[in-house]
Amino acid sequence: MTEADPDARGETMEALEAHYGAVAPPSIIKEVDHIHAVYRPFIEASPFVVLATAGPGGLDATPRGDPAGFVHIEDEKTLILPDRRGNNRIDSLRNIIADPRVALLFLIPGIGETLRINGTAEILTGPGYLARFAMAGQPPKSVLRITVDDVFFQCSRAVIRAGLWNQEGRVARETLPSAGAILRTLSGAEIDGDAYDRALPRRLADTLY
Repeated sequence: MTEADPDARGETMEALEAHYGAVAPPSIIKEVDHIHAVYRPFIEASPFVVLATAGPGGLDATPRGDPAGFVHIEDEKTLILPDRRGNNRIDSLRNIIADPRVALLFLIPGIGETLRINGTAEILTGPGYLARFAMAGQPPKSVLRITVDDVFFQCSRAVIRAGLWNQEGRVARETLPSAGAILRTLSGAEIDGDAYDRALPRRLADTLY
């Protein structure tokens, strides 16, 4: 018997589709081009979304979080996503200026299914829009108005395999390098990591919004 080639590649669409097999009909049926009534509750219940973008500087996937429902459903083709105070790298916003395509992945604590949305985004900074989405008296720095192209749910296999919501799988923070330890190492000790860590809880509380 000849051993399978460990470096076999699926570099053509035909080879890849043959390797994976046919798409199950439910995987096609679940995709729609708008925010269907059956998908609205997932957006309204989600306190966390990953925003993916692409641009000349490369790819970016960044977390966004607020109380559940913070991504506002304007209508069945439009979402509003506030961009809160952060580190001012604005990698995703730079990408959107160059390429407005975005992808969103919504997670809901305790729920296995995730919701995926693809579309295009524009950056709005008008005071009226920002005031609508203020939290703790602080408006966001900008908001994204996202025009929806595709919406579908992702089954729970990945979340189940990861044990993402299982309490016994929680990782103690002290088992991983702290933010200060990372910065101390990468800066060649120019940044005082211990001082950074001591100041971090207060800084986070003071600058959350």
